[in-house]
Amino acid sequence: MPNIHPRRYALHLTPDMDRFEFRGDVAIEIEADGPIKALTFNLLELAVWQCRLRRGEQWVNLPFSVDPAREALTLQLPDAIQGRIDLHIAYQGIINDKMAGFYRSQANHDHQTYRLAVTQFQESSARQALPCMDHPVHKAIFELSMTVPETKTVLANTLPVREEVLGDGRKRVDFQPSPRMSTYLLFFGLGDFELAQDSQDRRVRLAHLPGLGHTTALGLSFGRKALRYCEEYYGIPYPLPKLDLIAVPDFAFGAMENWGAITFRENLLLHFPDLTSKAGVQRICEVIAHEIAHQWFGNLVTPADWKYLWLNESFATYFGFGVVAHYHPDWGIWDQFLLTETAAAFTRDGLRDTIAIEIPGGEHVVINTSTAPIIYNKGASILRMVQGYIGREAYQQGVRGYLRRHQYECAESQHLWQAFEEASAQPITAMMRSWIGQPGHPLITASRRGDTLRLSQERFTYLEHPNAQSWIVPLTMTIWTTDGERQERALLMPETTAEVTLPPGSAAYKLNCDQAGFYRVCYEDVENLAALGRRIADGTLGVEDRWGIQNDLYALVRQGRRPLDDYLAFLDWYRGESAFLPLASAAGHLFQALLTAPEEQRAAIAARARALVEPVLARIGFDPADGEPQTTAILREQLLWQAAVWGAEPAVAFAHDRFEQLMAGRAVHPDIARAVMQIGAWTRGRPALAWLFRRFGESPSEHERLNILSALGAFQNWEWTEQALAFALDKVPPRNRFIPIVAASANPAAQTHLWDWYRTNLKTLETFHPLLYERVITAIIPLGGLDREEEVRRFADTYLQAHPNLGDAVRLALENLDINTRMRGALSAP
Repeated sequence: MPNIHPRRYALHLTPDMDRFEFRGDVAIEIEADGPIKALTFNLLELAVWQCRLRRGEQWVNLPFSVDPAREALTLQLPDAIQGRIDLHIAYQGIINDKMAGFYRSQANHDHQTYRLAVTQFQESSARQALPCMDHPVHKAIFELSMTVPETKTVLANTLPVREEVLGDGRKRVDFQPSPRMSTYLLFFGLGDFELAQDSQDRRVRLAHLPGLGHTTALGLSFGRKALRYCEEYYGIPYPLPKLDLIAVPDFAFGAMENWGAITFRENLLLHFPDLTSKAGVQRICEVIAHEIAHQWFGNLVTPADWKYLWLNESFATYFGFGVVAHYHPDWGIWDQFLLTETAAAFTRDGLRDTIAIEIPGGEHVVINTSTAPIIYNKGASILRMVQGYIGREAYQQGVRGYLRRHQYECAESQHLWQAFEEASAQPITAMMRSWIGQPGHPLITASRRGDTLRLSQERFTYLEHPNAQSWIVPLTMTIWTTDGERQERALLMPETTAEVTLPPGSAAYKLNCDQAGFYRVCYEDVENLAALGRRIADGTLGVEDRWGIQNDLYALVRQGRRPLDDYLAFLDWYRGESAFLPLASAAGHLFQALLTAPEEQRAAIAARARALVEPVLARIGFDPADGEPQTTAILREQLLWQAAVWGAEPAVAFAHDRFEQLMAGRAVHPDIARAVMQIGAWTRGRPALAWLFRRFGESPSEHERLNILSALGAFQNWEWTEQALAFALDKVPPRNRFIPIVAASANPAAQTHLWDWYRTNLKTLETFHPLLYERVITAIIPLGGLDREEEVRRFADTYLQAHPNLGDAVRLALENLDINTRMRGALSAP
C-alpha cells in the first residue's frame, strides 16, 4: 500500500456557545507516495456536509461515507492519484460536556458565571473536532483561524497574526502556522480568559478567569525557570514564540502538554498564598515541570506509535522531578519520588495482571488507573536506574543526542537506548529489552552460606504466578566487615542465579544501594536482617536504604511470605527515626494493614502505629513552624490524620481545637488544613458536615475545595458519610465527584458500607468521566469487598459483559481484593 502523509491542515472554526455546537471547514494537503483511489480519515460525532478535491483551478465534489463503528470517514477519488492531493471538508460538531474533544467548561468566581470551551485531544479525540489522520505518526502543520464573539479571548498553539472585527459582534482571529506536530497536540480554546505575562521571559503567559490574577505569580515564575532549565539541559531552544499555561476549571486529567498551550486543572496552576499548602505549591511546580519537559520529549520528538507512549510520560515524570529538585534542593524531592512514584509502581507492577512499559500493539492505548502507574511511575523509576548505571553526564549526552537526531519526527524505544549506548559505551539496548518489553519486576532472594552469597531472581507477584521470566539486573551492594571496612560492589546479573564471594569477616550486606534499582530484595538469613536493623538504628544506612528495607519487607508480608508480626518487630529499629521517607512509608503501611485487618486485630495494629508516630509528632510539633523543611510539613499532615484514626488523643485534641477555629471563621495554617478538616469530620459529625457544605460553596480556591472533598469521606458515622456522598453526586462538579468516594474507601469506619452504596448509586457513577469512574471502582472493591468476595465477583462477571471497556479497572480491583482477603485471613489465623 502507498504511504499517505498529511502535510498541512488549514482549519477554520465557528463555535456557537449558546447552542454548544460549531461549524468547521478544513483544507487538508496530503502527499501520497503511490496511486490511491480512496482516502480515510478519523472522525467521531461530526456531521460532514461536503467533501471536495482540488483539480487544477476547480473543486470537485467527492462521494464519501462514514463508518461510526470504525470512527472513519472515507472519500472516494475520481481516479487513482499520487503526489500532492488537496481536499476541503465542511462539517459540524458539538461542544460537549465530556471533558474530551472540543468541550465546554463553566466556573463561578465572585458571584459571576464564566463559560469557556477548550480542547483535550490525547490520545485520539482530535477526530471529535476535525476529520484528520488521528495517530501520532501522522505529523502535520496546522493553520488555525476562528470566528468568535468580540468579547472572548481566543488561545491556540501559536500567536495570532491577524484579528479582524466583522461588525456583527464577532471577530475572526488567524494564528501562526504550528510546527510539524501530531494531532493530539493541537489546541484551541475561547472564553473569558485574562492573560498574565512573566516580566523576565515574555514568552511565558498564564491564562486564567477574571478575579484570579493574584494567583498567577508562582505559575509564571516557575514556568519561566522550568523553560530555561529545559533549554539548557537539552541544548535545543524552545521552538515556539510563546508558552501559555492555561487554567481550566473542568479537566479530567491533571494537565495536558499541548504544544505552546498547556492546560491545567486550576489547583495545579493557581496559587492562593493563604490557602495553598507547601505540598500544593510543590505539586504545582512538579506538574509545570512535567508538562514543559513534554515540549521536547513528546512534542518535538513524538512516539512513532502509542506502544511507545512511555517515552513521553516516563521521561517527563522523571525529568520533572529533576527540574524541581534543581531549583529547590532543600525540598527532599528525590525522597518523595521514591515514596510517590517508585513505591506506587512497585505496588501496581506486583499484580499478576500487569503490563509491560512498552505496551504490545500500540494502535490504541488508554491512560487509566491500570496503565498510568506503569507508563508514568515505573518508566520513570527505570530511567532513574539507567542514569544510576551509566552516570549523569552520559545520561544527559544520550538525551541530547536522541532529541537532536529525531526532532520534528517520531521515535521508538530503541532510538533512546541507542543514544544512551553511544554516550556511555554500556550494553543498554540488551539490558533494557528485559525491563521495557516484559511485565513485572524481579525479586532478588539473597542467602548466605559462609563467605558465599547466593542470589536468585524471580518475578515478584503478590499472588502466586509461576513463570520463567528473568531480567538483566544492574545489581549493587554494600558490604560491611567486622573491622569496620565498607565495600561497594556492582555487577550485572543476566541469569536467574549468581554467586558473590564476600570478603573475610563480612558482618552485613545490603543489596540495591540507595534503592537505585527497580527490584525488590528478600534476605533469607535472619542474622543479616538484624545486622541491617542495627545499622538503621544507628544511622549508618542512608535514608533511601532505610526506606527500601522496610518497604520490601512489607511487600513480602502482602505476598504472604512473611507474617505481619515480622514487619512490626522490624519497625522497632525505627523508633529513633527522624527522616521523612521511611516514616511516611511505614505509617502508610500500618494504615493499610489496619484497613485490611479484621476488626478484632485493629486495636493492636493501631497501638503499634501510635508507638511509632506519636513521638514523631511530639518532636516536629502539631503546628507548622516557620522555615521548617518541606518534608516535615508533608509528613505532619499525613501523620495527623492517621494518628487520629489510630486513636492518638493529643492529635485528636489539637485538630479538634483547630477545627473549632475554622468553624468560627478563623484560618488555620494551610499545611495542616486538610488534616484538620478530616479530623473535624471524624470527631464533630453533623456540625462538621454543615460547615464543610457551606465552605465548599464559598471558597474561591480549588485547593481548599479539594481539602473539603477529602474531609467529606472522613466521618465515623455512616449516616453523615452517606449525606456527604449524596452532596458530592449532586453539588460537586463532575471533575471532582470521585474524591469523597475515594476518601471514604480509606476510612475504616466507612469501608464496610461502600459496596452497597456503590450498587445503589451505580447508574449515577456510570455517568462519570471513564478515568474518574475507574478510580471509584479501584478504590471501593479492594476494601469494600472484603468478606463479600463471592458477591463482588458474581457482579463483576456480569457487569463486564455489558461494560468490557472497564475490564482493566475491574481486574485491578479484584486482584487487590484477593491480596487483601489473603492478608486478612493470615491476620485472623490463630
